[in-house]
Amino acid sequence: MMITIKSLLSLLLIALMLVACEESSSTQGDYYYNEGQYEEAIMAYASYLENRPNNVKALYNKGRAHEELNDFKQAEESFKLALKQDPKNIQVLLSLSNLYHNNERPELALMYADNAVQVSGAPSTAYFLKARSMHRLGNVDEALREYNTAIKMSPKNGQMFYYRGMLYVATEKVSEACDDFKSAAENGFEQADEAIKNYCQ
Repeated sequence: MMITIKSLLSLLLIALMLVACEESSSTQGDYYYNEGQYEEAIMAYASYLENRPNNVKALYNKGRAHEELNDFKQAEESFKLALKQDPKNIQVLLSLSNLYHNNERPELALMYADNAVQVSGAPSTAYFLKARSMHRLGNVDEALREYNTAIKMSPKNGQMFYYRGMLYVATEKVSEACDDFKSAAENGFEQADEAIKNYCQ
């Protein structure tokens, strides 16, 4: 059977329309997410994923939308599906670490943070989440080492100074703690002012 140029163009047009429709669902999901309409975002991402179930970006963004709705089980599922497709995706690793940290599961938070720091070019957040996990698990020396690395990479991050300060408080190094709380306050971390009142007067 001979295929005419007209038939080929028609097939190409249909294919382009399908791709545009799929991309539209993903873009619509991004729009809803940015507007804080997380349920609508989830539906748009789910529609997109029907034809592209392994798309890392859509899986990740769907997980973020579930997380905003405090649906941690579904967020975890989406993040893990994304990670299965891209095991060294730094955003997914950090999101899983943060998810477990927020749900009082520091061992799992540490595992994903540790995986994140092993990725080439890992950001300071990876070291910070590793430090926070070790801090909660009582691994003081290791936590301090990771806080130091994170702060060296991001010396204007007040939150990092604050939590290192809290580690110093726990180890009764009040002078070092107060220095960190002051640095945290200077860099705009609001909780630092309360810590200064409590520990540095």
